[in-house]
Amino acid sequence: SYAVVSDGMMSAAQERLERMVVDSRRIVKLQVESARDDAEKADVPIDPQEVLLQRLELIYGGRTPSELQLALYDARLEPIWGSSQSAFIEVGAGSRSAAIDEGRTVPTTIEEASPLRGLVRPATLPVQTVHIPLELPDGTTGVLDITYFPLREEQAIDAIRAPMFALAVSAMLIMVVMMQVSMGWVLKLVDDLRRAAESIDAGRLDVHLPDEGKHEIGDLARSLNALIDRLRRKSEAQARFIADASHELATPVAGIRGYTNILRAWGADDPEVRDEAVSAIDRESRRMARLCSDLLALIRDERTLTLRSVRFDLNARCRETLAAAATRHMSKGLEFIGPDEGQLIMVGDPDRIEDAISILVDNAAKYTKAGIVSLKTRRKRDTVVIEVADTGEGIPAREVASIFDRFYRSDASRSQETGGFGLGLPIAKTIIEGAGGTIEVASTEGEGSVFTIRLPRGHA
Repeated sequence: SYAVVSDGMMSAAQERLERMVVDSRRIVKLQVESARDDAEKADVPIDPQEVLLQRLELIYGGRTPSELQLALYDARLEPIWGSSQSAFIEVGAGSRSAAIDEGRTVPTTIEEASPLRGLVRPATLPVQTVHIPLELPDGTTGVLDITYFPLREEQAIDAIRAPMFALAVSAMLIMVVMMQVSMGWVLKLVDDLRRAAESIDAGRLDVHLPDEGKHEIGDLARSLNALIDRLRRKSEAQARFIADASHELATPVAGIRGYTNILRAWGADDPEVRDEAVSAIDRESRRMARLCSDLLALIRDERTLTLRSVRFDLNARCRETLAAAATRHMSKGLEFIGPDEGQLIMVGDPDRIEDAISILVDNAAKYTKAGIVSLKTRRKRDTVVIEVADTGEGIPAREVASIFDRFYRSDASRSQETGGFGLGLPIAKTIIEGAGGTIEVASTEGEGSVFTIRLPRGHA
């Protein structure tokens, strides 16, 4: 700001010098002409140059230390008059000669100065002299030097030094205070992030970062809070899965051991007891096998999913899936409706796609006590659409967003009748997305659900 003010004062001094040059040049020329006329009209011979110098002394003499100083030099560049002693300025040898030889005005800067000099001591602006060629009364050509000392501008700069210094100090103090406050706020947020990271590392997921404000730190805090919430939900789901799996494994193991003891005690003598025990052991072992199969599928899908690309009939696979599901759920008396007769050829991995469809059909049968489970297919341009619908319990709206999370089980799915470990739908989603498709669900609680799969048909 100080440099800008100094530069402005320098420009003002330059403009003032230009005005003074114009005025002084006009006045001196008039005096030259007047001195020549007076010398011609005088009864007694007089020197017109002496008349000129006397008149210039009356107009400009005694101006020390005035801002404007004039000096007159003859054709030999010898000084013949000056408004004061300071008007005689030492300049380069060629400046005045150039003015006479070329017949033009030649400016010269006498003193250079830095705009920032006045920050610590009195201001000093550049001093300029203008050399003007001038015809003297005796007919020769001399040089008129007009020198401007920017005293007013320097005083103006000196006058603003103290207020500007005080303003600068105040601004610096305010800036330091604001920086301290801002840095304290930022460091507090960073410390909150550090403590949150330490809590996560220690396994504590109950921290919540302050996320007020619409700024980058607030956005980061909100992202971390969302991450912590997701980690907490996954941790809770895994803990719930461990508890459910432990319970599910403990029950068939206890049953197998109990029926084994029965076989040892009475199985050899009572065929009915033996058949009942064998049947129960088979049922419980199949339950354990299902859990192990789900766990292996989870581990397998954690790795990169590799799918084949072969040409197959999707409708045939769907009908086989429905037939197998109808056999497994024969006791429930459900009505299974399959796709229309005919072929729907596509390119993909038939086994893995059949696995995903089987998971959806089994889920539909599990949560439908009485009613219909339908499986429909259709082609839409280069896409194959598969819909699995049921008229069962439906999914509560609050749980729809979580059903594809691993280990997640809704409260309604925790009964012994439905079983399951929260892995089927996540595995189905992994297969569908690995095949380049999408899976969506629309459900109304108490009315049923519709799962929609969209897969690229490929070059069938």
